[in-house]
Amino acid sequence: MKRTLLTTATAIFTSTVIWAADVYVSPSGRDSNNGTSPETAKATLTSALRQAREMRRLNAPGVEEGVTIHMADGVYPLYEPVFVRPEDSGTPTSPTVITSTGGACLSGGVRIDGWKKQGKLLVADVPMFNGRPLDFRQLWVNGRKAVRARDVEDFEKMARIISNDPANEILWVPSESVKKIANAPSAEMVLHEMWCVANLRIKSIEFHGDSAAVRFHNPESRIQFEHPWPRPMVTTDGHNSAFYLTNARELLDCPGEWFHDIATRKLYYYPLPGEKVAEAIVPAVETLLLVEGTIDRPVTNVSFDGITFEYTTWMRPSEKGHVPLQAGMYMTDGYKLRPSIDRFQNHKLDNQGWLGRPASAVVVKAARDIDFTGCTFRRLGSSGLDYEWATEGGIVKGCLFTDIAGNGIVAGSFSPSALETHLPYDPSDERELVSGLTIENNYINDVSNEDWGTLGIAAGFVRGINIEHNEINDVSYSGISLGWGWTRTVNCMRNNRVHANRIHNYARHMYDVAGVYTLGSQPHSWVTENCVYDIYTPGYAHDPHHWFYLYTDEGSSFITVKDNWTEGEKFLKNANGPGNTWENNGPMVNDSIKAAAGLTKEFIHLKSK
Repeated sequence: MKRTLLTTATAIFTSTVIWAADVYVSPSGRDSNNGTSPETAKATLTSALRQAREMRRLNAPGVEEGVTIHMADGVYPLYEPVFVRPEDSGTPTSPTVITSTGGACLSGGVRIDGWKKQGKLLVADVPMFNGRPLDFRQLWVNGRKAVRARDVEDFEKMARIISNDPANEILWVPSESVKKIANAPSAEMVLHEMWCVANLRIKSIEFHGDSAAVRFHNPESRIQFEHPWPRPMVTTDGHNSAFYLTNARELLDCPGEWFHDIATRKLYYYPLPGEKVAEAIVPAVETLLLVEGTIDRPVTNVSFDGITFEYTTWMRPSEKGHVPLQAGMYMTDGYKLRPSIDRFQNHKLDNQGWLGRPASAVVVKAARDIDFTGCTFRRLGSSGLDYEWATEGGIVKGCLFTDIAGNGIVAGSFSPSALETHLPYDPSDERELVSGLTIENNYINDVSNEDWGTLGIAAGFVRGINIEHNEINDVSYSGISLGWGWTRTVNCMRNNRVHANRIHNYARHMYDVAGVYTLGSQPHSWVTENCVYDIYTPGYAHDPHHWFYLYTDEGSSFITVKDNWTEGEKFLKNANGPGNTWENNGPMVNDSIKAAAGLTKEFIHLKSK
């Protein structure tokens, strides 16, 4: 039911305003419009949220049934995140709904035009953005992600390090492997390290015969050479850590590659055979949507239905490098301990580490019952959707996550930045936790395609999370990771459930891996009726045998692992705590469980979007 009210001018509007329980937004609208009909639509979601906020503040007729913001199909360019604040909250019976038939797109992209031919290459000027030179780490041409210029087209042909010299902060590599970039001013090395890759900005290269000493900028150089896990591998069996080089004009030698010269603000692209550039987009914004309240005044009862979030960047690797510990969580400090720390009822601890969190396209903090249904997250330079802190409830359902550089979905704390990451997280104020979140019937495909140590779904210190009937494929590392802390000490985690997910074509680039992976003590938690199969076999994995279908890692305790169909019985229980139950897992599990795992019938269409 729609009802309206005429009122006099307010501080926001300088003319008569018609209030209604519906607000309309269109790319062809104007923010000075009243937004009460498609013909008088507003131009931005920010303006529509402000109007809805005023409707609630003035208790306008109709709001008792909720406020719906209708977004017309089209692209809504952003120069900063859309902010959803406590004033935008609804109630269970009067929610705030942002909806589209599926064609409304919040975009952080900037179009690149004016291409000119220069030999085999196309060249364009990069515009300013928000009054500053624009830098970026991704380019999409005609809807396809182009390749940032690198030294190998086939990752199986990556070079290997010769040795690691932490005392002098040097990686020794074959001279031939870096000769091409000897004078490149901003080249980067992407180093394969067991279950993560590190992005290291090259500071200098010194040639000593057949070997070259490569040094890196700080802060990543200090962190890279001090932290012990994951470390670069130097072995006697041919599995020294592999690496590739990127971000140098000298490496731009293959169709489909690009290079941005930030000093001259020129973008170079090597087109595919016969390709014409109809559309070229670079990302300029890290976060598109920020839903954030306070712990005492959370954002409540807001839902997003049928919205697309696309084109984001994440610039920390270009500015400070990126040395992750696990799941893409980067180290701000980390070092080896001598002697190790004795921990009650736990293994000795040989290192310390403190972490930061990558950017996400959509972030939810200090909120309750924030839902995403039928949304699309694509063409993103870091994580997709992140329930970061102090959230209760919420549903992520029927969404598509695809072409994402980092994690698809992230939930819960991965240790607060000031908390050493091996300590149990158990805050005295339980409102800090991410609890009661449901992630179901989502299709997660081609995520973790740059930061290879990230996942389809990464859940840290969470409580009462339910991850069920998702399909995850083509990921670089594990499908689902549940838990954090590397400790069997009872903490905030409990009552978690990973049920009936279909995970296949995983471990494209990294091992020490599983379809479903757990960490830490999680009383009354369940991993049941999942289906895991088809693992990749990268030749550069640090240990070609260290892969699994199911993997309960350090401290995993009080978890029931039952009735999971896997194509073989390759499981790992590493340094587990007490109370775990394993029952009926492997290829003998009934085919009905295998068939029922993954997307339910009404959501199969996501695979063809």
